[in-house]
Amino acid sequence: MTWSLVSKSVEETVSVGKRLGALLQGGDFVALQGELGAGKTQLAKGIAEGLGVDPSIPVTSPTYTLLNVYSGRLPFYHFDLYRLHGGQDLLDLGFDEYFHGDGVCLVEWAERLQDMLPDDYLLITMSHVGDDCRSLSFIPSGSRGEQLIRLLMDDDNEKMF
Repeated sequence: MTWSLVSKSVEETVSVGKRLGALLQGGDFVALQGELGAGKTQLAKGIAEGLGVDPSIPVTSPTYTLLNVYSGRLPFYHFDLYRLHGGQDLLDLGFDEYFHGDGVCLVEWAERLQDMLPDDYLLITMSHVGDDCRSLSFIPSGSRGEQLIRLLMDDDNEKMF
């Protein structure tokens, strides 16, 4: 099962992230893919809000630090792998330990993980479809990924935005 939607503004992208963040549980893994400027960090901001991260703390893409850790109702591990060459770089840095913890992992540029993705995750691909519009496609791997899509779809039927 896959599910797609079109976000017509930054605010809508953040809103989708907020709803997803509210649904996430410890151990959940969200993989993001999309070109530069596709809205990955805006979605991450919404997820942080849904996880209860203090809104006064800026949620930024950890392009140079590779990992930002935020405290909310669960630890939120926000990775940006744009500068890495592959999964071995992640192993060398010891970041794979976060993938199997009690927090929520969100990985921008997840395609750089290659074969290191966990068995159960939610892949979200994002792309431009206009000046302010973004297409988001949700592709599950495993039962938890499928459950998250079903919950999001139910929420969309109740008008997510």
